[in-house]
This record gives sequence, structure tokens and C-alpha cells, in this order.
Amino acid sequence: MPVFSLNSACLFADVPVWVRPLGLVAAGAIAALVLLAAIVGALRLVMPKTAAIARTTAKEALAEPLFWVELVLGSLLLVVLAFIPYNTFGDDVKVMKDAGLTLILVAAILLSVWTASVSVADELEGRTALTVLSKPVTRRQFLLGKFLGVLVPTLLLFIGLGTVFLTMVSFKVTFDAREAAITADIGRYCRQEMLQVAPGLVLAYLETIVFSAISVAVATRLPLVPNLIICAAIYVVGHLVPLFVQTSAGEQPIVAFVGQVFATVLPVLDHFTIQAAVATGREIPWEYIGWAAAYAAVYSTIVLMLGLLMFEDRDLA
Repeated sequence: MPVFSLNSACLFADVPVWVRPLGLVAAGAIAALVLLAAIVGALRLVMPKTAAIARTTAKEALAEPLFWVELVLGSLLLVVLAFIPYNTFGDDVKVMKDAGLTLILVAAILLSVWTASVSVADELEGRTALTVLSKPVTRRQFLLGKFLGVLVPTLLLFIGLGTVFLTMVSFKVTFDAREAAITADIGRYCRQEMLQVAPGLVLAYLETIVFSAISVAVATRLPLVPNLIICAAIYVVGHLVPLFVQTSAGEQPIVAFVGQVFATVLPVLDHFTIQAAVATGREIPWEYIGWAAAYAAVYSTIVLMLGLLMFEDRDLA
């Protein structure tokens, strides 16, 4: 027994410091996959028709080259981010975390818009949706199934890129520490940086859910290019409106009023960003993530209801 313990300790000592906390990453990825499988199983029992549409949509999205291009190219870019010298005097990890989260979010939003346009707009324009709706399937089931089908490939993309991202965050800590000749308690810092940025992935996926609902609703009336332009405009304006309202408040009433209207109609995307927390090194409480999830669910439901109204009035024949 002492010999076995000594050999195990020697083997563990040979493992790089940044690799040791990656068990948490593997556990998180497995938990996300198990949760996805449980939700899919429950959906098949409760709403089998909606689940069938969602499964078909997800399979079509995973068969598209865009998913695999984003997965491979995004992984390579995340690896490159770990070796870029940001010249921030000790804050390179924070800059990398911010850039990595933005990269994953933009890739997921692009995938959701593309999938919604291909599975909804193209099917409506090509009249193939009539084949599905001619069966005992309502338009509500069709639209909800498309929305849930869009969420599956985006979640798988998040799991893949998120795993690479957290791995490179841990590596970046040791890489910078080696450059600065720091050797004290590097493993704890690796684990701390990974745990501090992990809630950002959850919030980024909640933002992707909101954009998936928007893209599915828009796809009931418009094709890919207008859908992409609208989502890009909402992404830019949604992040700028809160700052715009704060800076214009009390100066020009008309400008402040217009800003308040945009802030009410458009999603408040600042709820899903953690740049301030990353910059200050603070952790995101899970209570905040719960409120952000509730906001994403309410806003997505409203958008899907508006999309259903537009879909009900459309003549598919």
C-alpha cells in the first residue's frame, strides 16, 4: 500500500499544473450532456410531435458544414488567444476571458440565425413546410419544435467550445506565471480563474436562447440575410442602449425617451455580460444567473408568441 500511494503521488506530480483542475471541466460537460438528454427524453414523452420536429431540425443543423467549421475554427482561435501577448501588465488572463466569451457567443448566435433561416424560412419558401403542417401538427407545435431544435446544436457548440475555452484559461494562468517566474500555488489560481468565468458561459448561452427566439420569429417572414442584419443590429443596440440611456438622461428629454423605448422593446443584453466581474475579479452569484434565466425565458416566450402571430397570418399555399 505505501508503494502504491508513492507511485500514485509520483504519477500525479508528473501531470502539468494546468491539467489537474480539468476534471471540473469534464464533469461540467458531462452534466450538460446528461441534462440535454433528460430534457429531450421528457419532451418526447410530453410533446412527441414537437420533439420529432426539434429532433429533425437539430439533425439538419448538425449535418450542415457551418457547425463543424465553427467548432474547429473556434477551437483553434481559442487556442491562439492563449498565446497572444496582450501587454496588460498582469491582466492578460482577464482580456483572454473576455475575448473568448465574445467569440463563443458570436459563433453561437451566427449558428442559431443560420439554422433558423434554413429550417424555417427556406422550408416556408420552398413549400416543404406544407408537408409537415398537412399532418396533425399545429403551427404552434411547428414553431416551438423549430425553436427547440435550434437550441440543441447551439448547446453542443457551447459545450465543445466551452471545454476548449476553460482548458486554455487554465493553461493561460500557468503560461503567464512561467513568463513572470511565479511558482507559488499556481494550481489554485488555475481553478479559481476557471470557476470565475464558468458562469459567463451560462449567461452567454442564455443570451443565445434569446437570439434563437428572435431569429426563429423573424424567419417566419424574412430569409437569412435580413434575419442576420436584424439580429446583428439588435446585438449592437442591445448592448449600447443601457449606456446610452444613462448618459442621455436629464439632458435631452426626447433622446432619453427614445432610448427608454428601445430599452423596453429590445432585450437588455447587459444582463448576460460579465465584463465588469471579469475586470474586478468578482464571482457571479448563482442567484443572479437564476434571475437572468427567468428574464431570458420570459423575453423568449414573448418573442415566440409574436412570431406565432406572424406565422398564423402567413399563407403557406
